Amino acid sequence: MAVTVFYNLIALLVIIDPVGISAIFVGLTRGLPDAERRWTAVRGVFIAGIVLLVFAFLGEFLLRALGITLPALKIAGGVLLFLLATDMVFARQTGLRSMTAAEDREAESKSDISVFPLAIPLIAGPGAMTSVVLLMSRLQGDPIGQAVFIMVLMVALGLTLAALLFASRMVSLLGITGTNVVSRTLGIVLAALAVQFLVDGTMESFGLARP
Repeated sequence: MAVTVFYNLIALLVIIDPVGISAIFVGLTRGLPDAERRWTAVRGVFIAGIVLLVFAFLGEFLLRALGITLPALKIAGGVLLFLLATDMVFARQTGLRSMTAAEDREAESKSDISVFPLAIPLIAGPGAMTSVVLLMSRLQGDPIGQAVFIMVLMVALGLTLAALLFASRMVSLLGITGTNVVSRTLGIVLAALAVQFLVDGTMESFGLARP
């Protein structure tokens, strides 16, 4: 159980990438009073938490309603996470956890960024939504394990909130280079997780047991 808890926590933190989000958050909230910046962070994490909880509990049901099998989601999720890992390793933005130029302009012109782009897509992005469904699916028939996973998700969101609240200090301490180094390191771990999802999905598609 302890190993699973640690694995899930690391996986969620790698996918959400609180350090990388903090750097973006500092840029989006530049000029805001400290109190408003803190409240924006709290709202954003709260909304993202609601979205991820919905996917955790209803994601698999929605997949079944659409006729999508879990192995298919694992393969698709593995591809998606691998692309995200590539972005992180090479410190580039392709839209998986960033915004288009038009979305950037809209975000800069809005006084409240807690829903967009902070909650979605920065915290509860496509990678996080997919991963929550996949990690939760591994605990089918284990209500205690699922409850523990939800607690782990809350811990990951709590650490993300802490990173946002101290974002200015963190970015000042790490700098752009330091932030990219952390993101690249997490990207390598995420790439391995993505490959594992791909392997699991492929084996399950052919009716093979996971080694």
